[in-house]
Amino acid sequence: DGDTEDYRFAAVPVKTEDRGRLTVYAGAPLSAEHGAVNTALTVMLIGFPVLLAVVGWVTWLVTRRALRPVEGIRREMAAITASEDLARRVPVPGTHDEVARLASTTNETLAALQTSVERQRRFVADASHELRSPIASLRTQLEVAAAHPELLDLDGAVEDTVRLQHLAADLLLLARLDAGERPADARVDLAALAREEAGGRAGVSVRDDAGAAGGVTVAGSRGQLGRVLANLLDNAQRHARSAVEVSVRRDGDLAVVGVADDGEGVPEADRERIFERFVRLDAARSRDDGGAGLGLAIARDVAVRHGGTLTVHDAPAGGALFELRLPAA
Repeated sequence: DGDTEDYRFAAVPVKTEDRGRLTVYAGAPLSAEHGAVNTALTVMLIGFPVLLAVVGWVTWLVTRRALRPVEGIRREMAAITASEDLARRVPVPGTHDEVARLASTTNETLAALQTSVERQRRFVADASHELRSPIASLRTQLEVAAAHPELLDLDGAVEDTVRLQHLAADLLLLARLDAGERPADARVDLAALAREEAGGRAGVSVRDDAGAAGGVTVAGSRGQLGRVLANLLDNAQRHARSAVEVSVRRDGDLAVVGVADDGEGVPEADRERIFERFVRLDAARSRDDGGAGLGLAIARDVAVRHGGTLTVHDAPAGGALFELRLPAA
């Protein structure tokens, strides 16, 4: 028929009665299929770039909106860094997604950092104040002695020097603890250490409740643990009326050392505050008699560094009972 389009043919054999076997050929042009392919190709060539541009634009809008809170967090952190104002906080979006959790975690980190910096500043200020008193007293005595040797108070100068030495040692120990110094891994017999620290102290008795069971041994620094017991005994003797008792026992996997006195005890509202640095509940007590308020803070820090705890409760005799709990070796 003169049509030059591609055709698709099918051949079907047929058996007839009058003409025998015949083959019937049927064909149809492929112009419709070729037209559909050309139309699809045209649509793809024109529509794909348009679709790609639309998808890119939508992706940019969605990404920009999603990252807008992140940019706000970045700007606020840059402002905090520039101003050194740790009291500021980054904005928390109300989306309840990962970005909101990131902002909340950032604010928690800033709060912890602010607390640490404020604690360090307060510590430096308190340390400077505590050091100023013995240094000024010692300087005054030395200046008086230089002008009038006959007025030299040698005993007072020695007491101020010793107090200054003890305060400096406490500050150095706290600095090492804050720096994360790991305690030694030596075996320490708490009962023997308690008897050693209580020796020579009037009115102090030691009760070993685990002696028959092989004693109570912990792993740690003998010097630091001895410092804890010494500080607890000093505190107990300052507040006791007549007697102080040290008890050593095992409680499961824990070694427990108790230091009890028969004084007035510690009010429940102050049982955590007494472990803060430079805190003295008795404001009328002088620094010479009551110390600088670092003993219990050092004791708790050492206990925590050894994986234990230090708490205060009511003693059976009505005073205060300080309990040191450490993992038994």
